Amino acid sequence: MESIERLGYQRTARSARERQSGTVAIVVPDITNPYYFSAITGAEGRAQAAGLTLVIVNTEESPARESANIERLIGRVDGFVLASSRLSDEEILSLADRAHLVLLNRYVGGMSCALVEQDLGSRQIVDHLVSLGHERLAYLGGPTTSWVRHQRWAALAKAAEAQGVTIEQLGPYRPSAVDGGAAADAALRHGASALVAHNDLLAIGVLKRLRDRGVRVPEDLSVVGYDDMFVAQVCTPTLTSLGGPYQEAAQFGVEILLEGHRDRCVILPSTLAIRDSTGQAP
Repeated sequence: MESIERLGYQRTARSARERQSGTVAIVVPDITNPYYFSAITGAEGRAQAAGLTLVIVNTEESPARESANIERLIGRVDGFVLASSRLSDEEILSLADRAHLVLLNRYVGGMSCALVEQDLGSRQIVDHLVSLGHERLAYLGGPTTSWVRHQRWAALAKAAEAQGVTIEQLGPYRPSAVDGGAAADAALRHGASALVAHNDLLAIGVLKRLRDRGVRVPEDLSVVGYDDMFVAQVCTPTLTSLGGPYQEAAQFGVEILLEGHRDRCVILPSTLAIRDSTGQAP
């Protein structure tokens, strides 16, 4: 400090947003969820192509842990891809003032993002079920902190109203097979003929519980999932599910991060894969 004063050097502070560490982080709510395999693979491939190292942060569905981990890494990595962030819009915008952020599978006004659309896809789900004669549906909702849960429910409810059928939201449930039993029992009490689960893992837990209770799928009850994970094709019965190019979305997320955009959004189309878990209404 004495030398700086004596030699007349100007002291400047480099912000965390300017630091070049050669490292970027992807933050995921649950690293055991197969959906995030695709996201991590896509992000890692694009980061490696740019000569960067990808750090994986698992928050275990905890907004507090997500915030703490990001705070700990600000200034140590060059930017963050937040996958299905559980933080509030206000918290995300506050963090964006101090670090480069891109959202994956989440939208906040004024923030860059890459996501697979849910509105048209959710309408496809309702149209598919109505075409099979289903008139009473139930949505098994995910965590209340999940942005996509609210997007899916709004789209499903709008599509059901347009088709003149009823739909009720049950839950919340964790997006895991463990909660499938409670979700299935609640749905059976509700009396719906078709269930739409928040994600494939929850749907697979529902299938297991229904099988244990002697409920036939799809003869007695139809089940649909979201995300179209690889497990949807190997469970029994195979699961009808709405998916999309999640690996490509993650690649775009890192690309946007590298370009330094603050408000660019890439929206990719969803696709409904129709399999054995949906059939004619009883």
